[in-house]
Amino acid sequence: MRVLWCAVFLVVCAMGCVEKDVEIIAHRGASYLAPENTVASAALAWELGADAVEVDVYLSKDNRIVVIHDKTTKRTAGVDLDVAQTASADLRQLDVGRFKDAKYAGEKIPFLEEILDGVPPGKTLYVEVKCDDRILPYLQAVIDASGKRRQVVVISFNFDVVKGSKQIMPDVPAYWLAGTRRDKETEEYLPHDPAWIGQVKEHHIDGLDVHYAGVTEEFAREVLAAGLGLYVWTVNDPAEALRLQRLGVHGITTDRPAWLKTQMQSNGG
Repeated sequence: MRVLWCAVFLVVCAMGCVEKDVEIIAHRGASYLAPENTVASAALAWELGADAVEVDVYLSKDNRIVVIHDKTTKRTAGVDLDVAQTASADLRQLDVGRFKDAKYAGEKIPFLEEILDGVPPGKTLYVEVKCDDRILPYLQAVIDASGKRRQVVVISFNFDVVKGSKQIMPDVPAYWLAGTRRDKETEEYLPHDPAWIGQVKEHHIDGLDVHYAGVTEEFAREVLAAGLGLYVWTVNDPAEALRLQRLGVHGITTDRPAWLKTQMQSNGG
């Protein structure tokens, strides 16, 4: 009888019907409710029960790691400064909270250290590097000084960044970010390229963090069979989140961590 049940379990797993716990990652903090990439947004995400928080970082002119998504401050601060060409002290004078809601007026562009300070025990911070690999020595120093090295993951669309991160911090997980391609005529999303699997394995990168729309059952199966991590962004649709959970993804990035988790649970996730 025990052998029979084991056989049944293996068949169900092969069919992709066994759901597992999936990490819910707050995109730029709880960015649906609070100003993205701020201390307030990260703190709210932890308060709402997110398993992890994702933030974006650049290197400022004076080599400080600042938390912001865009190359310039125009969208979130209303003042157009190039982040890489501006000293951190000047960046810190800007208000990046008011654009979301007046109650967040006065929120500053954080240093990465400030976000790391707020990471609770047992939680994870995903650091998306938006610039090139010149940031890596400074990133390593900040991570080391934080005392939370085991709670940090490095992600980037820049392959040299994730490759270089693994070279200098082999114990810190790193995932390569990738978007979903579209058919030139129909504009329909295309499945992700399985060739990425060999590319990340060759350079000892821990896995892929991809746009959700290109994740097919076949792609997920190949990534997981290769022993790699598979994460997806940015999912705010419960049905899509449940589909991805059933395919076995390890983590789902969302703007609405608490809401999405509740919706998934109430719909069988």
